This record gives sequence, structure tokens and C-alpha cells, in this order.
Amino acid sequence: MIIRDITNCPHERVLDRTMLCELLHPDKVPGASGLPCSIAHAIVPVGEESLPHVLKKSTELYYILSGHGEMHIENECSTVQRGQIVMIPPGSRQYIRNTGREDLIFLCIVAPKWQANDERLVEG
Repeated sequence: MIIRDITNCPHERVLDRTMLCELLHPDKVPGASGLPCSIAHAIVPVGEESLPHVLKKSTELYYILSGHGEMHIENECSTVQRGQIVMIPPGSRQYIRNTGREDLIFLCIVAPKWQANDERLVEG
């Protein structure tokens, strides 16, 4: 059994400028090596947005836990809020903006698992 607690998972700024902690990654969590995806807890503070980026080969799902934002995928933009999930296809230019008065908090589920060489920043 693997149980991870968000209070024991420090957040750090990552490439796209979100605050992120790897909750469950098959390469980083003992016992999770067979997991076909990775799951991270992300925070976009009030007034901030992630940098535009692409995951070349992985599909990404954002499950919004709290807050309000604007999800940008390619030329589409939509408001997002608690209880919604967003699917981001591989190769799509994407970023998320916090438009609320509290932190925008969401789970990032990446399949296959997130890998640094699969992600790159793109022009805004």
C-alpha cells in the first residue's frame, strides 16, 4: 500500500512556473514503478499563470481542486473551476491562468508518466 500525504510533499517552482509537488511518480516513489502515469499537485498563486508549454508525447489531465482560472489550449480558452477536469492532448500548446482571489489548485495526471525530456516551453 502506498499512501502519500500532501503535507509531506514540498512544492517547488518548475519549468512552467507552477508550484508543484510530485505526489506519485513511478520513477520517484518507492513501490510505484508499475504505475502507467504520474500525478502531481499544482498551485498557481493569485495573479499568476503558468508559462506556455507543450508535452510532446503525453496526455495531461488537470483536475481542479479549488480556485478559478482560464485554461488555454492552442487557440481555445475556457474558464475552469473546482470539480472540473481538463484533457490536454499531446503536442498541444497550453497554459493556465489564475483569475480568482485564491490559489488555483489542481492535480496534474500525466500519461504516460511525466518526463523532463517530453516537456518544453513555447512562445507566448
